[in-house]
Amino acid sequence: MTHTTSPVSTNPIQHAQSLAERSLFAPPPNPRVGCVLLNAGGRLIGQGRTQRTGGPHAEIMALRDAQEQGHSLMGATAYVTLEPCSHHGRTGPCCDALIAAGIRKVVASIADPNPLVSGQGIERLRAAGIEVEVGAGAEESRELNIGFFSRMIRKTPWVRIKAAASLDGKTALDNGRSQWITSDAARADGHAWRARSCAILTGIGTVLEDNPRLDVRLVDTPRQPHLVVVDSRLETPTDAQLFTPERRVYIYAAQENADKKSALEACGATVIYLPGADGKVDLAAMLRDLAHREVNEVHVEAGHKLNGSLVREGLVDEFVVYLAPKLIGQGANMASFGPIAELSDALELDFRSTDRIGADLRIVARVRGRDQF
Repeated sequence: MTHTTSPVSTNPIQHAQSLAERSLFAPPPNPRVGCVLLNAGGRLIGQGRTQRTGGPHAEIMALRDAQEQGHSLMGATAYVTLEPCSHHGRTGPCCDALIAAGIRKVVASIADPNPLVSGQGIERLRAAGIEVEVGAGAEESRELNIGFFSRMIRKTPWVRIKAAASLDGKTALDNGRSQWITSDAARADGHAWRARSCAILTGIGTVLEDNPRLDVRLVDTPRQPHLVVVDSRLETPTDAQLFTPERRVYIYAAQENADKKSALEACGATVIYLPGADGKVDLAAMLRDLAHREVNEVHVEAGHKLNGSLVREGLVDEFVVYLAPKLIGQGANMASFGPIAELSDALELDFRSTDRIGADLRIVARVRGRDQF
């Protein structure tokens, strides 16, 4: 029997990276990983990417792809964007599957930061006589999985504030109205950022004023992110639109109210008390708790008060800001904090990208130094 193979049009690790990028919405809390298998002649015989939580990892998908096509895996090379796992979690160890398949060499972009793996997969492969190289595409893989690396290393999620504003930085009119400052295209793009996150975070002010759904509707997604509400006094209405069966809702409170807690839990919410010294929710403790609940990326869509609190406490990693080509004048700011005494005290950002999205400008800016972990 003759089996067809095909050449890889790009560098194989770049090909694997493109597969990982196609898993942007699906696998959290697992990392986004791609895998490419080449035979001894350098021909593509299998490829795969991480599936939804509980589903096969990229390596397993690639091995299945090759086997279903009838290709021999003996002596093949696996290019994978993250160290193959070595532990039993929701699935079995990928390094064992590669060993059993007869893979000769593994090229991995970067070591897995998960303490349950963290080099053990590489060691197991080498102990089985498999050649292992690490480093090709490391920056790209880490960036694609910045939230996973944050949760594993810092023990907190990657926190990203999304805001839609006028060119003069106003996110709402003086009377509070904000729908819609930016274009349809910008709103759809914002839903894509929602979809890649593990959880969408908002405050009780936004819930009471807008009664939002805060789900993903404008792009196709295989799952809905969790919803997190900062609600110090447990004021969330039980008939709020945010309660849907497709996702988990976490409500963080500071002041105990047993009756309201029971009512909200009857709606499907999980209520967590984390009071801070100021009588409000301890936001840093909340993020640590979310990391414990396997949240990699937190997408914040909140008002200027909660945004300001997150900035003031040094908890924000990145901003995604859509600027509309219009001026509003008096209105709400993106984040209320300060005042600061000197310009040198300003929060320093680094622009990561600037893109036209419809009629608007999207700026992705990262808090300087926050990705150094």
